[in-house]
Amino acid sequence: MDFEITSDTRNELLSRRELRFTLRYDGATPSRLQVIGKLCALANVKEQQVVLDTLKSSFGMTELTGEARIYDTEEGRKKTERAHLMERGIPKKQEGAA
Repeated sequence: MDFEITSDTRNELLSRRELRFTLRYDGATPSRLQVIGKLCALANVKEQQVVLDTLKSSFGMTELTGEARIYDTEEGRKKTERAHLMERGIPKKQEGAA
C-alpha cells in the first residue's frame, strides 16, 4: 500500500489533526482496520486516538481517498466523536459458537 497524506490541518479548538489522504493498493480494497493500522504506523499514534471518517473509491481503480482525524488523547476523541464513527470498522463479537 502506498499512503500519501494530501492535507494535514491542525484544529487547536478540538485538539486534533484533520487529515486527507490518498491510498494506492494492489489486489482487494483494504479494510477500514487495515487503513487505520497503516495511518497509525505513519503518524506514530495509538488506534484509540484515530477516527476514520470517509473512504471513497472509484470503480476499476486501485486508489481510494479518505479523511481521518487524529486526537491528542483518547478522552478527547470520546468527548467529540459520534459513537457510530468510533465503532465503524471494528469486528463484531460473536455470541457463542454455532
